[in-house]
Amino acid sequence: MHLRIVRRLIAAAGGLLLLAAAPPPGLPQFTHWIDGMSPDEPTMQVQRIDADTFVIRQSVKTNFEAPFLYLLFGRDSALLLDSGAGGLAIRPEIERLIAAWREAHGGRRVRLIVAHSHSHGDHHAGDDEFRDRPDTEVIGLSPAAVAKAFHVAGWPRGLGHINLGGRNLDVIPTPGHEPAHIMIYDARTRLLFSGDMLYPGRLYVPVDQFGVFRASVDRLVAFSARHSVRALLGAHIEMTNTPGLDYAMEASTHPAEHVLPLRPETILQLQSVVHAEGANPVIVRRADFILFPRPAAGK
Repeated sequence: MHLRIVRRLIAAAGGLLLLAAAPPPGLPQFTHWIDGMSPDEPTMQVQRIDADTFVIRQSVKTNFEAPFLYLLFGRDSALLLDSGAGGLAIRPEIERLIAAWREAHGGRRVRLIVAHSHSHGDHHAGDDEFRDRPDTEVIGLSPAAVAKAFHVAGWPRGLGHINLGGRNLDVIPTPGHEPAHIMIYDARTRLLFSGDMLYPGRLYVPVDQFGVFRASVDRLVAFSARHSVRALLGAHIEMTNTPGLDYAMEASTHPAEHVLPLRPETILQLQSVVHAEGANPVIVRRADFILFPRPAAGK
């Protein structure tokens, strides 16, 4: 079974194993992201994957987390995944994107759904900006609220789904980093929006949740074996383009940044690292991520 999974994931990546400094062919290509190096850097930057898929980055000058947000349009609804880390107003930019999309589609009305990769504060600080917005749902932050909104039966082993109108998304419960963590898979673009579970940076896992995290990794591997994953897009970049080298904690600038997309075989790399850990997990560095066990909450 493991060999079949390896072959499937490598095939999805085109069989290419390239250095972290440049995305291999087939991965989404982005221009230079705002990185805190310019004195007149905007508070947010938007890049388009296609006409219905947008990536939004919050400036590190507004919050050291510099998170990525994702806006996906279907025929009837739009999904905003995460609402930022605070320190700025995000709604005006989201409204601009929605207005431009509606204009391009004959004024079509779309409902907005605000969801979250997980409940840590740097991913939902902008929620209050949308609570009074018409035709808008802000999904709660608990596992129960997430399971209800996405129709997940048997959390966290079941899959959830959401239909934006001709665009069906799979919702994968992946607790461990945080109890309500999810990933979202978009079959149209073959992109996996991976939140804080897998991105070019420090993958924080409370040691008392390590078994939960490991089980989530295994379910992710199984999901990826059944679906064609083009790339993973996470919620942060915390690493440089030197393999395995991260920035200092709460760095105020990100010179020579790692690319945002991760290759699909990174999922298997994470599984290998997690299963190699013993009873007392330690920090493990790889070219594209750092497994970073942390003390249990409150300790």
